[in-house]
Amino acid sequence: MSNPATPRRAPKKDTRTALLNAALQLMLDEGYAAVTTRKVAAQAGVNPALVHYHFSTIDDLFLAVFRRGAEAHLARLQDAAESPQPLRGVWEVMSEPRDTALTLEFLALANHRKAIRTELADYSSRFRMLQEQALDKVLKADGLTPHKPSLPTLTVLLAGLPRVLAMDDAVGLHHSRGEVHALIEEYLQRYDLPSAAGDPAYKADTSTGRG
Repeated sequence: MSNPATPRRAPKKDTRTALLNAALQLMLDEGYAAVTTRKVAAQAGVNPALVHYHFSTIDDLFLAVFRRGAEAHLARLQDAAESPQPLRGVWEVMSEPRDTALTLEFLALANHRKAIRTELADYSSRFRMLQEQALDKVLKADGLTPHKPSLPTLTVLLAGLPRVLAMDDAVGLHHSRGEVHALIEEYLQRYDLPSAAGDPAYKADTSTGRG
């Protein structure tokens, strides 16, 4: 029988999760350059040796953080693309400030880490496919088949805007922010699929002659 006075060790899975959470928070608070063995261990409240027990290198830690976040992001995008209002759903997922800030950190990191760059390109392709799926659903509902701009081009534009807004936020540039959001809202209401009757967004759509 174990001594009840002896503190229990956290399960390995919980330690790994704590390290991933610690690295993620450091990236958001201080940038990817702050992610070191000692800082991650201190943030997680564990011995530094445990960082290398779970992750052979810091790059392995970065990849694990990225993959966990990317898979969760893909799942949310998939749900949004299949939702009754796919454009609004996809836009809301893509414009989450926390996720956008983290994406910018990984983009900066990818300039120095080939493994991150390869992983980022792979997941970005999958993100774009889901975004195209949402756009295609809306355009087909309207009986439209755009040639210029094409679906891939529209997707690039859709993906780029949240990053520009996030970069503006990072330097405190808020000029015309309200006007930009108002324009986005106008297009979402005008072109997205109508939501269920009784929803305020649906009423806004039908007032423009849609639905």
